[in-house]
Amino acid sequence: MERTLILVKPDGVKRNLVGEVLSRVEAKGYTIAALKMMQADRALLVRHYAEHEGKPFFEPLVEFMMSGPIVALVAEGNRVIEGFRKLAGTTDPTTAEPGTIRGDLARDQGTKVVQNIVHGSDSVESATREISIFFPEL
Repeated sequence: MERTLILVKPDGVKRNLVGEVLSRVEAKGYTIAALKMMQADRALLVRHYAEHEGKPFFEPLVEFMMSGPIVALVAEGNRVIEGFRKLAGTTDPTTAEPGTIRGDLARDQGTKVVQNIVHGSDSVESATREISIFFPEL
């Protein structure tokens, strides 16, 4: 059974879209194996976004992710990593297809970093690493 980490980012939480995101994950047929709302601190986010450290968008991204609560969840299912990324839509909400989370619910806010509602792991290796950061007990 494949697992992925999904984060509902501060913009999604602030806009009360957590239920909508969870509903879409469940409607797709994936199982939610773990779920928590939290305020991410800098140390956790630096670990999570380690591959981006030193890039121009790193600091604005960490600041955005610390700007409010997030919801972290682990979803399980056959090909869940690929499936959730398709469900989420492309990173840029302006070009994300209608029917996707980002295509339907996000838009370019003109901010330093794209606020696009959700994060999903991009590979089995990333999912394993990211789940261990947010859910060390699993």
